[in-house]
Amino acid sequence: MPILDKRKGDDILSLVPASKKTKNEVVFSSREKAVVQSGPPRTSSLMSPIMLLEGHGGDIFSLEFHPEGQYLASTGFDRQIFIWNVYGECENISVMTGHSGAIMELHFSPDGSTLYTASTDMTLGLWDLIAGTRIKKLKGHTSFVNSVNGARRGLTQLCSGSDDSTIRIWDPRKKGQCFSLNNTYQVTAVTFNDTAEQVISGGIDNDIKVWDLRKNAILYKMKGHTDSVTGLSLSPDGSYILSNSMDNSLRIWDIRPFAPYERCVKVLSGHQHTFEQNLLRCAWSADGSLVSAGSSDRFHYIWDTTSRRILYKLPGHNGSVNDVDFHPKEPIVCSGSSDKQIYMGEIDAQ
Repeated sequence: MPILDKRKGDDILSLVPASKKTKNEVVFSSREKAVVQSGPPRTSSLMSPIMLLEGHGGDIFSLEFHPEGQYLASTGFDRQIFIWNVYGECENISVMTGHSGAIMELHFSPDGSTLYTASTDMTLGLWDLIAGTRIKKLKGHTSFVNSVNGARRGLTQLCSGSDDSTIRIWDPRKKGQCFSLNNTYQVTAVTFNDTAEQVISGGIDNDIKVWDLRKNAILYKMKGHTDSVTGLSLSPDGSYILSNSMDNSLRIWDIRPFAPYERCVKVLSGHQHTFEQNLLRCAWSADGSLVSAGSSDRFHYIWDTTSRRILYKLPGHNGSVNDVDFHPKEPIVCSGSSDKQIYMGEIDAQ
């Protein structure tokens, strides 16, 4: 860290002992105590407080940390899935290809061994993380697949939402088997509830629908958004759903069985959707105390779920921030953008 010599206005950095200094070097007398300022205390095991990851050839639409936290997966318009080391130099350690269209969303399986992807080539992909290859291609949708999500608790079920106005439930172990839930409009975001007995969907009709998979019917609708829902994320404890919408609001909904009729418990704002109409996603921190969302104004926003205040408005990107994620074990966040870059950085420990 440079030591400021106030007499000259210079930054002096010298590791030479005072007794060996040359005439041109400044020697601080005992009365002039140099204050060496250190940066803020580090909160994570990242190599640097902020890491920039580059390599994608197009807009980054989706990214996620591995459940164990040592890897990061990212994907987007260039149809490639990149696997990065989270620690050290954050080098790219694997690239997987196979989709013939842009990949709109990816997620890890609960055990971290498999990646699920949804693509505009109308298929879903299952990828083996260790082998670095696609192990299954799921066909059935008749238009762009916008969203995919897997069941928690080690179940193998997948749900997907598409521009063909259907939600499909897949069991990858059974070849060609899936069943459809027919929506009226295009589906842009889907996720299971905690027990995988329900699917929550959002689309261009602004409503969030909760589907009962035992009855194959809508259980209830959650109204409040005034524009398309672009991202859904289930809270770590499974009690709440986070939704991001083109109406420039982020909402938290209570999806517990006997919640009051008015299920919207929090409305968060500050971020923006623009004419680009990207599918901006959202995420919870591991303890549920923070939420984050993508924004077209090039900032990465993080809110406190209790106070609803914006805690961080992180700059750096030169394009729409399309997806964000929280590290499962450390106070680290990441963001992927249309500028083809990923930022990973540490925040204060909560």
